[in-house]
Amino acid sequence: QVQLVESGGGLVQAGGSLRLSCAASGSIFSINFMGWFRQAPGRQRELVAQITSGGSTNYADSVEGRFTISRDNAKNTMYLQMNSLKPEDTAVYYCRIVVGKYGYWGQGTQVTVSS
Repeated sequence: QVQLVESGGGLVQAGGSLRLSCAASGSIFSINFMGWFRQAPGRQRELVAQITSGGSTNYADSVEGRFTISRDNAKNTMYLQMNSLKPEDTAVYYCRIVVGKYGYWGQGTQVTVSS
């Protein structure tokens, strides 16, 4: 069993920055996927960024150049640094990992960007 605990969301003005954290605990072996998703009201959950075990990253076009995903293997923690935030980034952000054939979600953290 794996538990994911997110932190770091909040309210920020447009142009500001936030850093989200996702701490994992439990049986964390053979991670097949690590990433961040977001879901805005009335919209489907979408992939924002992902990072491989080797450190390769991939981003949604809408956040490329503004968001940075990273991981600290020693702390079993994944981060999402969000810069130059826009009102359209407002959403609940979820971290997700897939261990073996099982996927796990964080509880979600609200990010609100005011104009």
